Amino acid sequence: MDNQGGITVQRALELPGLRSGLPEVVAGADRLHRTVRWVHAGEVPNIASLLKGGELLLTTGLGLGTRPAEQRAFVRRLADRGIAALVVELGPRFARLPSTIVETARAAGLPLVQLHREVPFVAVTEEIHTEIVNGHYALLRQAEEVHRQCTEALLGGGGIPQVLRILSDFAANPVFLETADGQLLYAAGTESAPADPLQVWDG
Repeated sequence: MDNQGGITVQRALELPGLRSGLPEVVAGADRLHRTVRWVHAGEVPNIASLLKGGELLLTTGLGLGTRPAEQRAFVRRLADRGIAALVVELGPRFARLPSTIVETARAAGLPLVQLHREVPFVAVTEEIHTEIVNGHYALLRQAEEVHRQCTEALLGGGGIPQVLRILSDFAANPVFLETADGQLLYAAGTESAPADPLQVWDG
């Protein structure tokens, strides 16, 4: 689960819906850790203007255009918009993705996936959205548990160091409390990371 409120492109590809489409990553394989904030399916040429960023876009490619210049512009606009990945289902529109699309996605650092088998986009969308919502719920439950632990610590007479230790364990990272001008007041490390948090802060 990603801390930014989504799942990764890699995780989306591993879910049954997309996996059943026999996905092949043809560009941006090193960027599959990107967060999928939402899923959108569409076929219009100006789809980029309808997106906010972080989407996994599902398409059969009807809006990609027929000329290389149109295809390059389409992919660049999506990359500029900051979508998580472009997933194109092969079929009547494309038997295989044109090299123009693949090369433009590679140059833009945009993950590009082609599906070799037809999948129902509505099922893929529902599945990924469920995963995202469940992740939000799990994060909310964790936050409520941390709040409970901090409240108990304070009511039980614990001070700032104990609260910072709780927060540090939750974040799995050292936690620091500084003054407005950057002077360290308190530091707390995690039980799983034995390194001295002061050395981390000094670094």
